[in-house]
Amino acid sequence: MGEHSLQSQPAGEQQPPAAAPSSEAAGTSNQQQQGVQDLREICQLLWGSSIRQEVFRRWSQGFEFSQCEPSALVQRDGGPCCVIAPVQAYLLKILLMETPGHSFSDLTTDKCKALLIQAICQILTKCKYTKYRVVSLRPRQDPSASVAAGDASCPAEEMDGDAEMMDALENLPPNDGNEEVEVGVEAMAAAAAVAESDLKNQNTASASPDAGAAGAGGTGAPGPWTPEAFHERLTVTELEQIDDVEKYYASHFNVLAEECGVLLLLYTVLLTKGLDNVLSEVSDTSEPLIHGTYGYGSQALINLMLTGRAVPYVWDNEQDVGGLKLKGITQQSDIGFITLMEQMQYCTVGFFYKNPKNPVWVMGSETHLTVLFSNEKRLVSPETPSEIARRVFRQFDTEGSNFIPSPLLQDVLCALDLVSEPEYVELMRKKLDPENLGIILLNEFMYEFFPSEKKSVPDTFDLLHYNGIPNSNCENRVRFNKGHAILLESDVRMCNPSDPMLTCLQTKWPNIEVNWNDSRTPSLN
Repeated sequence: MGEHSLQSQPAGEQQPPAAAPSSEAAGTSNQQQQGVQDLREICQLLWGSSIRQEVFRRWSQGFEFSQCEPSALVQRDGGPCCVIAPVQAYLLKILLMETPGHSFSDLTTDKCKALLIQAICQILTKCKYTKYRVVSLRPRQDPSASVAAGDASCPAEEMDGDAEMMDALENLPPNDGNEEVEVGVEAMAAAAAVAESDLKNQNTASASPDAGAAGAGGTGAPGPWTPEAFHERLTVTELEQIDDVEKYYASHFNVLAEECGVLLLLYTVLLTKGLDNVLSEVSDTSEPLIHGTYGYGSQALINLMLTGRAVPYVWDNEQDVGGLKLKGITQQSDIGFITLMEQMQYCTVGFFYKNPKNPVWVMGSETHLTVLFSNEKRLVSPETPSEIARRVFRQFDTEGSNFIPSPLLQDVLCALDLVSEPEYVELMRKKLDPENLGIILLNEFMYEFFPSEKKSVPDTFDLLHYNGIPNSNCENRVRFNKGHAILLESDVRMCNPSDPMLTCLQTKWPNIEVNWNDSRTPSLN
C-alpha cells in the first residue's frame, strides 16, 4: 500500500484549497501529483468557488451510533444525509440479508462497528476504478509538542512542512557541533511556526457543542476544523484489495468516527471512483455537488453512494430529451430509492430503483433522506407476469388514473410481447371499450389478459423506518419506527397531502396503507 499527503496552497478564507504534496519517496511522485490534481478538482466539483463555514460545519461530523438504537446512525445537522443514509441502508441490508436472526436491540458496539465497515466497503467496491484511495486526516498538534527537547517522537510526516527542510535534516554531512545545533534550532523554529499558524487556523470558528474533546483528529485541539485546515491535512492511502480497506478501517476506526469522518468517506468514494469517471457521469458541472447555501447533496452524489455511478437522474437507462442523452440507473440496484418528489412530478423513478435486490429503500423528501426497510424478502421477489403487465400498463398511464387512451392499447400489447396485429388490437379495443369512451381500464385489461392473476408481494407486511436526525424522532431519540402495511384491493390511490410518508410510499405501492406503532407517522424531514 502507498500513502501520501495532500496539502493546500495558500488561499483566501473561503476558497476551496488547492493541494500540494509533502515529502515522500521519489518513486511515487507522479502518483502524488495526480492525487493532488484530482483532489483540487474534486474540491471544486463538491463545493464550487467558495465554501461557507456554516455548511462545512454541518458536514463536519463522524459516524456515530444512537444510544437508543445500536445500529442506527445519528445525523447532527442537515446536509450529510446523502452520505449517512446510503451507508445506513447498506448496513441494514447486511444485517437483514447476510446475518439473519440478529435482534436489533442486542447488537454489541463491536458488531455495529463491523457492520459499518462492511457497509462502507460494499459502497467502495461499486466505485473502484483502479485502486482504493482511502482519505484520512493528519492530526492537529500542540505547538509545544513540535519543539520538545529532542523531538525524536514526532514523525516527519506530522511536521507540516517543508519537504526541503526535512530532506536537509536527513542528509546533513558530518560537521562540528555548533553548526549542527544551529541547523537543528532553525528546523525546530520553523516547525513551531507552522504548527502555531495551523492552530490559529483551527480556532477561527467558534467551538461547536457537538464537537467532543477528541473530535478534531483525536488530539483534543479546541474548535472545529475550518475548510482550509481540513484540506491542508488530507492524506491518501492507496490499497489494492477491499480486504485491505476493511483491515485499514478496523485498525483506524477513528478515521470514520471522529470529526469529519463523513466527509473523509465522501472524498474516499470520489477518489476511488476517479475524477474523470465522475465528471463523465455527472455531465453538468456548472453547479457544485453540495449546495452552497443549504448544504444538501445532489442526486448525482446520492446515486454514486447507492450504485457506484454519479449519474444525475433516477429513471431507467438513458432518456433522449431534445437530442440530449440523459443518464439514469442502468441495472437493478442493491438498495432502492423512492422519493416524494415523484408524486410532485419533479422526477420519474424507474423500475431499477423501485425494485431493488434487497427490501431496503432510501426515501427522499424535499430536504432530507431517510431509510425504509423490511424483513419481508417477498417484497423483492421476481415479478410475476401479471405484475409485469400492471407495471407496463402504468408506464402508459402517465396521470396515474388507472386507464389509458384506447389508441395506446397496441403499444401496451407490444411492450408485453402479446399479440399486437392491428385486426386483433381493434377487436380487443371494442371488447375492452364497448361504450366507445376512448379509454381502456386497468382492471378490464387485467381481467381479459391475466384472469388468474398471481402476486409475489404479500398483502400485509411490516415496515421499519429510520431518520437519523434526533429532532425528527420521538423524544429526540434516534430509533427505528415500525409499522404494519396493508395493500388494499382497490387500485384507486387515496392521496393525502398532509401525510408525506404515505404519499411517498404510494409511489412504490399505490394502494398501500400503514398503521404505525404508537399511531405516530415517522417524519421524512
